[in-house]
Amino acid sequence: MLDDSSSATNPRGPDTLTQVLLGLRLDGVEYGRCLMRGPWAVAFPAQAAARFHFVASGGCWLRTAGTDWQRLNPGDAVLIPHGSFHILASAPDVPTVDIDTLSRVAVADNIYLVGSELQGTPVDGGPPPDVMFCGALRFNLDPLHPLIAMMPTVMLAGDLAAKDATVPALLDAMEREVALDRIGACGILARLADALAASIIRAWVECGCSDATGWVAAVRCPKVGKVIAAIHAEPERDWNVPDMAALMGASRSSFAEAFTRTMGESPAKYVAKVKMFQARRWIAQDGMRVAVAADRLGYESEASFSRAFKRVIGHAPSAARGD
Repeated sequence: MLDDSSSATNPRGPDTLTQVLLGLRLDGVEYGRCLMRGPWAVAFPAQAAARFHFVASGGCWLRTAGTDWQRLNPGDAVLIPHGSFHILASAPDVPTVDIDTLSRVAVADNIYLVGSELQGTPVDGGPPPDVMFCGALRFNLDPLHPLIAMMPTVMLAGDLAAKDATVPALLDAMEREVALDRIGACGILARLADALAASIIRAWVECGCSDATGWVAAVRCPKVGKVIAAIHAEPERDWNVPDMAALMGASRSSFAEAFTRTMGESPAKYVAKVKMFQARRWIAQDGMRVAVAADRLGYESEASFSRAFKRVIGHAPSAARGD
């Protein structure tokens, strides 16, 4: 569970890790109810958005570039947080086709029926199709955010269900809706998938990362974590060492030493990264002009902002529109 050392010193409020997680959101980009009649195998190419799969009936096998085949049974759910290349198949030895080659029929905005089952009427008496609910989800955090970077390639809901009662409850709710025999079932499934994916991440942080080092350990630190949470809550603020030291309740030198020792980088460098993560989201997702982002983040000129952006992200801010 979460380290309660911070809440122990401040029982009126949540600890800093909880504060950071409260800001974590996933928004569904696209969902599909997939009907696949075996033998079948579908390749999902790498993408920026996370992938989510829920097995409603039948079952399938999952493989990524770095993992062996894993069996997924009815009621199982899996999150691919980095959107890595992976394959779902009725059996490990079936030749694959790309997900984008399958037939699809729009049900509602960004929700589709997908699969080989749509290409013709199945033969009477044949085996029922494997049914899955798959989606693409976008984090409200930058892909380079430490929390995202730490996540494993594959996160299985079953591994965390026993540790977080929310996970099996959401899985049960999805099973009840997945039959699509009620009005609005697809929309409800999409919202449940958003909540389940976020719950999987929360359970992983709370339970799977209990012995983590680096960023999660730092954000759990009652003093340094308080500063980290504040930086992420207000990336537009002109953060300086005196202000951050005051927030931590330490001298400037003590704060700088403690922050650098815990985080492995200086406060100024970390603040610059958080600002650039925010800037990339504004530019790439919201279409914000570079000059506006620079002004909002407190840079005196667009040129100085662009240099800082390229130093952190690796390319010019104008190129972020294609991320």
